[in-house]
Amino acid sequence: MDQSIAPELILEIETALSQVAEIRAARIVSSDDGFIQEIHVLADPSKTPKQLVRDIESTIMAQFGITIDHKKVSIAQLGRESIVIDETPAAPARARINSVHTDVMGVRAVATVTLELEGEVYTGVAEGPASTTGRRRLVGQATLNAVEKYTAGTFGFALEDVAIVTLGRERVAVSCVILVTPLGEQALAGSALARQSENDSLVRATLDAINRRLGFLTTT
Repeated sequence: MDQSIAPELILEIETALSQVAEIRAARIVSSDDGFIQEIHVLADPSKTPKQLVRDIESTIMAQFGITIDHKKVSIAQLGRESIVIDETPAAPARARINSVHTDVMGVRAVATVTLELEGEVYTGVAEGPASTTGRRRLVGQATLNAVEKYTAGTFGFALEDVAIVTLGRERVAVSCVILVTPLGEQALAGSALARQSENDSLVRATLDAINRRLGFLTTT
């Protein structure tokens, strides 16, 4: 029997499916009242679609106790040339901050963020209003622009918002990012303590939102 599922649980299911070895990306389409209508999966061709469907059903049942109708699962498989055979698991790509700069020119501001990823340097630039909130957003957007250069535009990142909030005695930078893939959108969030440079903490919070995805996103 179909079950109504909360939106946040649907996101957790998509994340769980994305962690299955052969699956590159997963997207769930649900009705307004929370019933799963379609499950779309992008996967390596190392297993047959029938095996993948069984894995999907088992993953959702084991982790969430939800029974899925196999007819709602759609599998798209990549070409065999996309599989990389490597006996040593690759460490997830982790971005390192080289520099963060903001320049104010009248009512406009420019943020420049330079990151190091896998030994290469990528610079992102964003321009917009010079308000306090605007400058913070520019730092987050410049960070994402640098990461998009690393991913060569294969995936898109949209900045929902960044902010500096107070939690107890600490100031914390928080960032919400939307990951855009051929299968749809996924919301990601990250945070970092703002103990020194506010701009650095905004970059770290934005990276925290996507760092756990970078290894998966850049697998070829």
